Amino acid sequence: MLQKKICMLGSFAVGKTSLVAQYVHSKFSEKYLTTIGVKVDRKVVQHEDESINLLLWDIHGDDEFQKVRGSYLRGMAGYFLVVDGTRSDTLEKAKYLHQLALDSVGEIPFVLLLNKCDIQDQWQLDSQELGRLVDEGWEIRRTSAKTGENVDESFHDLAAKILAKMK
Repeated sequence: MLQKKICMLGSFAVGKTSLVAQYVHSKFSEKYLTTIGVKVDRKVVQHEDESINLLLWDIHGDDEFQKVRGSYLRGMAGYFLVVDGTRSDTLEKAKYLHQLALDSVGEIPFVLLLNKCDIQDQWQLDSQELGRLVDEGWEIRRTSAKTGENVDESFHDLAAKILAKMK
């Protein structure tokens, strides 16, 4: 069985841990627990005739107190950039982390997740900036770790992109 590392990258409190919990355990908690270092979960996914064991690295949020180290990214086959739609600064941090990933491992599959779409009426994201990223080839998905909207599909699609890149 194939085994592939996927990293969750983003600012603190954007929902990285909650997205993984929703995907792996179909659970959501309102409690906020800061991730210290890295938490690794796994889930086996079937895509066409292949099974893939996804190692989901939930990496602490990048902020002024702690930075994501490039060493955490080594060996990853794909990643999610997670943005909190209610905090526009988290999109800038995602762009910074994307560059860090490029510098660390080169071009690999990734998806930008605009999380908290269950409260989209509170979003502060610039639609023109998002349009520019789409024009640059970024895949963008709206997700909700709380309701599960687009969570499973996003993980499955990234796994499919990783498999396609291998062929």
